[in-house]
Amino acid sequence: MALSLPPLASLRLFESAGRHQSFKLAAEELHITPSAVSHGIVTLERWLGVTLFERRSNGVVLTKEGRDYLPFVSEALATIAVGTRRLPNSGGVRRVSISMPPTFASRWLLSRLADFRAAHPDILLTFDTSHRQVGFPIDNVDLAVRMARAAWPDLTSTCLFVEELVPVCSPEFAKRHHREGKLDLASVPLLHVASVTEDWAAWLDRAGTAGIDLTTGLYFDTVHMVTDAALAGLGVAIGRRPLIDKELDAGLLIKAASPTIRATTGYWLVQAPGADARAEVRAFANWLVKASRLG
Repeated sequence: MALSLPPLASLRLFESAGRHQSFKLAAEELHITPSAVSHGIVTLERWLGVTLFERRSNGVVLTKEGRDYLPFVSEALATIAVGTRRLPNSGGVRRVSISMPPTFASRWLLSRLADFRAAHPDILLTFDTSHRQVGFPIDNVDLAVRMARAAWPDLTSTCLFVEELVPVCSPEFAKRHHREGKLDLASVPLLHVASVTEDWAAWLDRAGTAGIDLTTGLYFDTVHMVTDAALAGLGVAIGRRPLIDKELDAGLLIKAASPTIRATTGYWLVQAPGADARAEVRAFANWLVKASRLG
């Protein structure tokens, strides 16, 4: 007997909208319009004969039926995704899809990637550097680099490295603001990253430094921007080694104050279930771990 299945395209919309509890976020994830998500959900609700979402003025909320249905849909789509990714590629293209933070990609990975490409020219790499956290295996991503304090439960995780935090500035900025051979952090502009958990407050606390006003200075939403601001001589930033090692080695940035402290979070390589069954995924994962150990 043929299975009675609802429209599969609508199930994908429901899974994303249910996971995010938002039609708008589901639309952004799937690269369609919120209206298309809404219409797809309505189609599914009519087919099922139940209401899956309660529509409110400030958004949507899963109904009891929606909450009960979501784990079954998520598991089914995950099973399909895993099975699909494990199939041999008849087209001969060996592809690895990796999700990672944009700062990690631009400040650490890109300068090293040529080594992997030289060793594996036949492997096609695709990168997702959006800020969203991908879901395994629904988002068809093989590997992800994530920041965390410990290994991710139920996933194969390897710590690549833990950042070291140190105040840095440009040499020209230091010359302008040095007083009696040192930089007074209380009297210079500080550059802040608003989107991270460990920045100036964490460094000052562990360095035992008091009397610094953290309400002043310039605020940025990415580590990349705050590093560029320091390079431009706009102030002192918390540098994150090894992401700024190239600039330190070239003398474009210098250490502005001591000490250097070890962060509590690290960059972890996380694998989708079953992804390491493919040789190309193992090759990139092994190379990434080895490159992180070399510095």
